[in-house]
Amino acid sequence: MSDVNTVFNATKDAMNKAISRLEDELTKIRAGKANPTMLESVSVDYYGTMTPINQVANITATDAKTLTIQPWEKHMLQAIGTAILNSNLGFNPQNNGEILIISLPPLTEERRKEFVKKAKGEGETAKVAIRNARKDGNELIKKLQKDGLSEDEAKAAEGKIQKLTDEWVAKVDTLTDAKEQDIMKV
Repeated sequence: MSDVNTVFNATKDAMNKAISRLEDELTKIRAGKANPTMLESVSVDYYGTMTPINQVANITATDAKTLTIQPWEKHMLQAIGTAILNSNLGFNPQNNGEILIISLPPLTEERRKEFVKKAKGEGETAKVAIRNARKDGNELIKKLQKDGLSEDEAKAAEGKIQKLTDEWVAKVDTLTDAKEQDIMKV
């Protein structure tokens, strides 16, 4: 029975990782409010090494429409500005000699729909990961069954994994629906 619990816990961990990744990806999708995580994908050339922007500068949201980037080394202003422009995030940072300021343009209806589509795509990716975890768990149960696990215990374990899958898929739908509402809110 402990083997079945091990399989169930491993499956649950894999599904938790899919949800965590989804939550991380959804925070990167812009919903009209300034958020420092919007720049997480930006890397800066720091002495010849591509380094995440949050490791060379302090990023803050001063209000709902403005991000400020304060580099820890003043000479990095230009490199950070260039990295942000090259990141294809649609931001145009303003350099005042001390900090970079990004004023977020209001989202158009078309851009909002693109972000909703991206959020739904991330949700589908998470669902695929959850279903793959279910498949892997069920395959391990079948191996245990070949090694002597009774058919009743195997069916019960597969049912438990299916119930977990249904819960996690519903959680993905809840997260993506909430993000859609946030994006479409004007």
